[in-house]
Amino acid sequence: MAYHQPTSLDDALSILDSTGAEMIAGGTDWYPSRGERPLPGELLDLTRIETLRGINRREGGWWIGACTTWSEIVETPMPPAFDGLKAAAREVGSIQIQNSGTVAGNLCNASPAADGVPPLLTLEAQVHVASRAGERALALSEFLTGVRQTALQPGEILTGLWLPPPPDHMRSAFLKLGARRYLVISIAMVSVLLLVEAGKIVEARIAVGACSPVALRLPEMEAALPGIRPADCEEQLTEAHLAPLSPISDVRADQAYRADAVLTLCIRAIAKAA
Repeated sequence: MAYHQPTSLDDALSILDSTGAEMIAGGTDWYPSRGERPLPGELLDLTRIETLRGINRREGGWWIGACTTWSEIVETPMPPAFDGLKAAAREVGSIQIQNSGTVAGNLCNASPAADGVPPLLTLEAQVHVASRAGERALALSEFLTGVRQTALQPGEILTGLWLPPPPDHMRSAFLKLGARRYLVISIAMVSVLLLVEAGKIVEARIAVGACSPVALRLPEMEAALPGIRPADCEEQLTEAHLAPLSPISDVRADQAYRADAVLTLCIRAIAKAA
């Protein structure tokens, strides 16, 4: 087995292009998922590439490097609109997992229950990838194509996320429901980004995870909220506003419970963000 630890993106792309190595960052999902299978012949560790780390405020938005850990997201000062992302970061496994697990790993693993995805959808994150042929960017909603499936092509490395600045005074919240309080895979989770003025909702962005093959925004619910008071959401919102979702029955919960729970989570997350 060859274990590669390049310190530059160019070197990593050359290794990937010449060997087709499997990529890891924190490895917190990759190693357990292998079970008893042998390790591959070539492994490419991206964590020593400094340009893939860190969170920076730049002109026109925020940049989160692919190998930024969830602990770094929790610890970095950011506006209140990012509070939902920070809350999700605290739900990614244990503290030890948060210290090692990376943003790119959470996205490339493409679990329907990936904690980081709903808040990143509300922040309208754009995924940036690089290859020997150049760079490209696509919306997070386009990057995630199905259960454990992404739009990452052979020879490409996810380099980071670009987040446009949300409107001033927007606030956010993230709620997760599981069979226990901690160290649990979601039954359902909701992230809300909300702008409230004069006691009424002006703009809302809502994303739900663990209730469809990929986490999704809820456009019908978002369109129904402007003009109403957050306290009135329980009367105004119905299961019809969850139309894009397709919850399943599994060992954690059945379809009916998920559909009922996610509506309650949406109402509670709106109240929390407000």
